[in-house]
Amino acid sequence: MPQSVAIIIPCHNESENVPLIYQELVKTFRDNLTALQAQIWFVNDGSSDDTLQQIKQLQAKDDQVHFIDLSRSFGKEAAMYAGLSTAKADYYAVMDADLQDPPAMLPDMYAALQDGYDMAGAQRTDRSGEARMRSFFSDLFYKFINKASQTQIVPGARDFRLMTRQVVEAVIQMTERNRFSKGLFSWVGFKTKYLPYRNIERQHGETSWSFMGLLRYALDGIIDFSEAPLTFVSILGIVSFVGSFFALIFIVVRAAIYGDPTAGWPSMVSIFLMIGGLQLFALGIVGRYIGRIYLETKRRPIFIAREIK
Repeated sequence: MPQSVAIIIPCHNESENVPLIYQELVKTFRDNLTALQAQIWFVNDGSSDDTLQQIKQLQAKDDQVHFIDLSRSFGKEAAMYAGLSTAKADYYAVMDADLQDPPAMLPDMYAALQDGYDMAGAQRTDRSGEARMRSFFSDLFYKFINKASQTQIVPGARDFRLMTRQVVEAVIQMTERNRFSKGLFSWVGFKTKYLPYRNIERQHGETSWSFMGLLRYALDGIIDFSEAPLTFVSILGIVSFVGSFFALIFIVVRAAIYGDPTAGWPSMVSIFLMIGGLQLFALGIVGRYIGRIYLETKRRPIFIAREIK
């Protein structure tokens, strides 16, 4: 009996891409992965178009197609967790529905697992087709998080990967509500091989990731896997205190020499504003961590499924 692999595909308004990714997967497994029996798991993450109807049409003609229909949009991270925790197989793959993750890489990933690796991931070597500003901030994020965190994330690494069941069981054991899968995949360890490939643009539709959405996602990743922001504001507070102390001495000495204390009010106001700004900045960062703790203590489910089939 052939071993099985569950392909987890989060979908949010991907009605045009669902049939295309299905066709590519069928072709890949028919031509290059006959040793594996594929289960294709689409996770409908609160789509407002006819994504679910497209999935159901595929399921009607192929009993290897399954779906999880979430009760609302919980986000890609929750959709991935839903698929990984629901599907049962020997191997698991995670990939996007927009064909930016080429199914043609799956045979090479499977070969890596047969060579003794526990996980094989895709690493994008360029960002052709993306805005330069977006690429710049992406590179900056990887540099910062790898210096600030003990969990190293490979630059350009995608969520697209093939894993053994052991890896997936380790990932789903981490039931945190605020999930940053790139960090989680690295944190669990295991022997991993990254396969380079050039960027591929979306086939249809527009990405649901705005610049601000990506920025929030990056901040979530930094906060989830590093205490560097807390250390930074602590050092900043010490530097601010020392600087303000010497500034105060300067103002007092100047007033004693020149006998005109009212002339120092602009300096005092500047110092107050500087300290107040630093305090608000520090409180904002601390508040993000406290907010994380607050959400985790609620123990809300990561996702709610309306239908699993």
